[in-house]
Amino acid sequence: MRGAIHHLDLTVKDPWASRAFYEAVLGLMGYRCVKEDERGFDWDLVTPDGSSSCSIGIVKAEGDRRTRPHDRYAPGLHHVAWRADSRADVDQLYAHLMDLGATILDPPAEYPQYGPGYYAVFFTDPDGLKLEYVHTP
Repeated sequence: MRGAIHHLDLTVKDPWASRAFYEAVLGLMGYRCVKEDERGFDWDLVTPDGSSSCSIGIVKAEGDRRTRPHDRYAPGLHHVAWRADSRADVDQLYAHLMDLGATILDPPAEYPQYGPGYYAVFFTDPDGLKLEYVHTP
């Protein structure tokens, strides 16, 4: 499908410190870790036929600004949102995030300002990157 995201790389301070978080979140969504190297990890979304449709890399920050906190209001990434199959999926991830001790920005709720039936949870990764899991009817 033209225009679909092929892959996305997220830069974090320490991929190995963030691995358990991303393994839990991405694993619940159907991604599997397919690669580890000195840069970090790649997770592929596995389709029902066993192929990969999208890849998410968690890569190590480098250079003299590698410890700077993420600012989603500065130029660059604001947040990433993944599509859920149902409201129950959103609630399941929320419960999973609570078990992980993740930072929840906004718990599961309807957000009508984003569209009819828009139901999402907003949270951050260990480095403060804003993430979202959303179901729309």
